[in-house]
Amino acid sequence: MNIVIVGGGIVGLATALAVKDRQPGARVILLEKESSYGRHQSTHNSGVLHAGLYYRPGSLKAKFAVEGIRRMTQFCEQHAIAHQICGKLVVATTLDEVVRLKSLLERGRANGLRGLEWLASDALKEIEPHAAGLAAVRVPEEGIVDYAAVCDAMARQFIGSGGTIRTGTRVTRIQRDGKAWMVLTTAGEFRANHVITCAGLHSDRVAASSGEDREVRIIPFRGEYFKLRKSAEYLVKHLIYPVPDPTFPFLGVHFTRLIHGGVEAGPNAVLAFSREGYSKWRINATDLADSLAYKGLWAFMRNHRNMAWQELRRSFSRKLFCRSLQRLVPAIQESDLTEGGAGVRAQAMRPDGSLVDDFHLIERPGIIHVLNAPSPAATASLAIGAHLADRALANVSAPADNGSISSLEGQALT
Repeated sequence: MNIVIVGGGIVGLATALAVKDRQPGARVILLEKESSYGRHQSTHNSGVLHAGLYYRPGSLKAKFAVEGIRRMTQFCEQHAIAHQICGKLVVATTLDEVVRLKSLLERGRANGLRGLEWLASDALKEIEPHAAGLAAVRVPEEGIVDYAAVCDAMARQFIGSGGTIRTGTRVTRIQRDGKAWMVLTTAGEFRANHVITCAGLHSDRVAASSGEDREVRIIPFRGEYFKLRKSAEYLVKHLIYPVPDPTFPFLGVHFTRLIHGGVEAGPNAVLAFSREGYSKWRINATDLADSLAYKGLWAFMRNHRNMAWQELRRSFSRKLFCRSLQRLVPAIQESDLTEGGAGVRAQAMRPDGSLVDDFHLIERPGIIHVLNAPSPAATASLAIGAHLADRALANVSAPADNGSISSLEGQALT
């Protein structure tokens, strides 16, 4: 049996591992267009281990998060990967947020999170003296990790089990070849009984190369970070997050302690002019034209014009960025901030401008496309990989049909 995985990010690596674990005798090949694996979303993130506080109970997103963090923690322990379960505080700064925070607490308990704790303002101050809030929820299971080291360990284990990683191999087309699939690439052709695409920032294009339409399209949003200067790191002892705003399509800026030292603040969310545009000035004409030609983006901009304008202003203003951070930690000053890194979120969007907030899969006979794998995909990658491997192997043995689209939607917090 030949199985091809397209995309060498953390989800692709975890899926390849899971397939090899279930079918040790299968020939499993992972194709990656870059010169190495894990080059984009897998390592351009804040390195958080998410426990599953936000997601609708019973949804696969909730299941993947809760199961995923425990699998990931165990994986890190087995492979001596740097990680720390430092805990997270979700802080409410207004009365409206206190109401939503109570709903979050109940959601987390329903999802099976352990040790959740409601903190009044005084109790918050004891744990995080410089945080400002009317109340908070402490999530003790959350933590931080070195995802680059996770990718390295996954790759070593996969190769050690007989798997193959082909880097510098960009997929150009995927087509039927009798009962199998032929994956055409810049480095040759690969015949497979089953294909699983986990192409992240290019997931819609890779799916389209096999004949799928692009009704749901990837729109890249850049998230920019500042870091706290060493002299200000004492202001943040845990991960400090805001209560999600149901009218705001992204989480908002927060504070993250980094596994190898330091504190990161961010990210914002601005339209990237390249799917791999990690700076304001990186422009890819094809990517930009693709975004601007999509009616969903214009609908999104109309629906969220104020947010989009504020995010753009904050991207160019350290003062405004700092003001947002001060909602959670008032003592933060502009002088405490130094330039940090950036990531690009592969955000799947519908034609009406709404965001696909959950995992979005397309399953056809012999092929599965992961069109959207949002946060907590890195944390949950081992759980997602197991799910995809099970679906793929069941798909191989199942009678042919027209396949299905699976959009595993979580409900917005209300």
